[in-house]
Amino acid sequence: MKTYRIELNKVKAMSNDKGLVQAKIDALVLPQATRDDDAETTVLSMSEATARVLFMLLKAQLADVDGRKARSQR
Repeated sequence: MKTYRIELNKVKAMSNDKGLVQAKIDALVLPQATRDDDAETTVLSMSEATARVLFMLLKAQLADVDGRKARSQR
């Protein structure tokens, strides 16, 4: 399995359709040499500000999904 180091720079937009959440992002993706302690682990890093934006957008997308469920499924 290939492993990567992903540096998330900016979350541009998010949407969801039929249970699939999609994010438009600016990111730097580099292959990462595996070490014994990190075997088969891809690392995602981002600034605190970017993490806060991602959290807020995910929260909004999940609220939208929950809002569309029938009352019997809540």
